Amino acid sequence: MKKSREILIVGSVAFDDVETPAGRRERSLGGSAQYFAVGASHFAPVRLVAVVGDDFPEERVAALAARGVDLNGLERVPGQTFFWRGRYGADFGDAETLDTRLNVFADFAPKVPAAYKHTPYVFLGNIHPALQEQVVDQVVEPKLIGCDTMNFWISGEPAALAQLLRKINLLIINEGEARLLSGEKNLFKAVAKIKEMGPQLVIIKKGAHGAALFHPEGVFFVPAFPLSALQDPTGAGDTFASGVMGYIAQRDSLDFKTFKMALVYGTAMASFACEGFSFDRVAPLTQDEIHARAEQLKAMMSLD
Repeated sequence: MKKSREILIVGSVAFDDVETPAGRRERSLGGSAQYFAVGASHFAPVRLVAVVGDDFPEERVAALAARGVDLNGLERVPGQTFFWRGRYGADFGDAETLDTRLNVFADFAPKVPAAYKHTPYVFLGNIHPALQEQVVDQVVEPKLIGCDTMNFWISGEPAALAQLLRKINLLIINEGEARLLSGEKNLFKAVAKIKEMGPQLVIIKKGAHGAALFHPEGVFFVPAFPLSALQDPTGAGDTFASGVMGYIAQRDSLDFKTFKMALVYGTAMASFACEGFSFDRVAPLTQDEIHARAEQLKAMMSLD
């Protein structure tokens, strides 16, 4: 197997107060960059660019470092770390946001360290598209730039998002976001319209119905892994992206077969994320557990 290549993740590091039908967790660890870094560290070396306040515990920084996450891009500034509070209904659908405090994240301007600029795989977590573009403009000839966004930016910052989309290779969004971005109700027409905007690789997250890959060489679907005991879906999308990008970086390939398997591993990682609060379930995973769940998903998809 080829040596795993590095991944650069840029996004948020946060504290979350989360309430789900399974319980409540106050001041748990969250944020797109932190979820991604923990998940992707099971596959490849991770370099993180984010900002935290002086309230962020040093032991948490040490825990990320112990996972092999390069933290030279993590800024610590005076003030409070980004905070989000949300509540999930009985069906564990989209969370109701009860409180958001940007705190030090309000003035975040991502600075990519010199040692990170040639990172081959780059993922832009869900932040303002203008900040995501700043990252793109600081990296040098990456093999793949993946990106996440959300309804808030699609509706509120369409010009900035359109400019960003011309500069990325892979867009990972959910069905509703794809329809909003494209103006098309039919998913295949929506993806075709999105590809005209720039990214030639599109992955559509379908929640409990799995995920769909639209690659230049074909289309591929993976079902969701059936879970009997959901705990907390917060960060599942970021963890899904960590499995996708992590597997691709591990294999160091962009071919259709690699992307199909990346979708399987991304789906497996997202399922683990939902089995615990924060990344309680994801952080201690073993390689055997990850591969076993990926094999279970493959068996679910096989006619043999």
